[in-house]
Amino acid sequence: MSTTLAPPKRPEIRTALPGPKGVSIIEADAQFVTPSYPRPSFKLVADHAQGVWVEDVDGNVFLDCNAGVAVCSTGHCHPEVVRAIQDQAARLIHMCGTDYYYALMPQLAQKLDEIVPVPSPTRTHFANSGTEAVETALKLAMHVTGREKFIAFFNSFHGRTLGSLSLTSSKAAQRLGFKRQALDVVHVPYPNEYRNPFSAEDCSNGGAGQGALNWIENRLFKTTTPPEEVAGIVVEVVQGEGGYVPAPKNFMQGLRRICDEHGIMLIVDEVQSGMGRTGKMFASEHYDLKPDIITIAKGIGSGLPIGATVARADLMDWKPGAHASTFGGNPVCIASALKTIELLQGGLVRNSAEVGAYLKAGLEKLMRKHDCIGDVRGMGLMLGVEFVKDKASRQEDPKLRDRVEIACFERGLILLGCGTNSIRWSPPLILTQENVDVALAIFDDAIAASAA
Repeated sequence: MSTTLAPPKRPEIRTALPGPKGVSIIEADAQFVTPSYPRPSFKLVADHAQGVWVEDVDGNVFLDCNAGVAVCSTGHCHPEVVRAIQDQAARLIHMCGTDYYYALMPQLAQKLDEIVPVPSPTRTHFANSGTEAVETALKLAMHVTGREKFIAFFNSFHGRTLGSLSLTSSKAAQRLGFKRQALDVVHVPYPNEYRNPFSAEDCSNGGAGQGALNWIENRLFKTTTPPEEVAGIVVEVVQGEGGYVPAPKNFMQGLRRICDEHGIMLIVDEVQSGMGRTGKMFASEHYDLKPDIITIAKGIGSGLPIGATVARADLMDWKPGAHASTFGGNPVCIASALKTIELLQGGLVRNSAEVGAYLKAGLEKLMRKHDCIGDVRGMGLMLGVEFVKDKASRQEDPKLRDRVEIACFERGLILLGCGTNSIRWSPPLILTQENVDVALAIFDDAIAASAA
């Protein structure tokens, strides 16, 4: 089975960016579309795409190392995914799986039971996005435990709907103007090993991971948040919007222990890190971690809107009407997801691991060359590059990060920032070593030009 790995090619920039057609579309967007969308500093007006290549409305061709924010896992418009979508659209587009039945819904749920790190047997609730999947997980944890409190982490991102927004803690702009939290959530510093937020006493020779565990057990549980009132701990194994920061292994194993000891649901958000992104089907597998509930979206549908919340079957015992969605589990989206998983298992997860290691080695080489790169981190094709004033001070340099992001775009490379001062690499999982060589050369040139 072909995985349609993209052939080597270079970007082609033919006009000013944005070009004249792009400018007119941006002007119409500014007039008629909500200004709440967090557009980056550069302005891409996409027209069509194939594999790892995106062409804008003015004919400029870009190498996409962002994949629609980690969504187009099999590349843009993978021919087998397109065919699956077309075939299903000609057969059945919608029938509302929360009222009626069709074969695709249990078929995908069974496939998820086979591949998720949640202990089998499982059950799955289908949604349309990552934030909806998180909302489902929150409701389920409250249903299972009869409790209302949650623990989340600073710099996390779990969505912008009101329940998930109570967890999200990556940017003040995401909360500004929306008053009190909808849910009772307390936040804990995330164990970032490059920027350890904990004291030496907190860490107790276990690094940042032990510091976070001690913060929960020795501070929260003893002061403001009794464990018997906590419904769930919600965590990203690799923080996404917060800077592409992988968790220490002892931290994840410690959370599992804490949840087991206190009857708390361990909810792992793999919306961005799942579906082969880290070189394994789920990032949890790098940690031998078994969540109670896992949330999935982004890369599962190769661009179609689908989310899933998978939980232990004994937990998902709620009654009819407790939680449903008109479009969740849409037949066309499920068909795309099934084909996506087939392609991931057929070689793209392995490619993510192999090409991701090649890309990381190249980025580490650039880190040795440029004093403004403080850290390179991540797994597979989920890699973060943190920009600093210099390696000695580790002082964050968000302005340089922004300049590098724009300089890459001007040279035909699509990358997107994350955290305060980092750039994320989240390309389609079909990326080749030849693509990496082209991307690294552009990245190197963009850094040199931006830091001068």
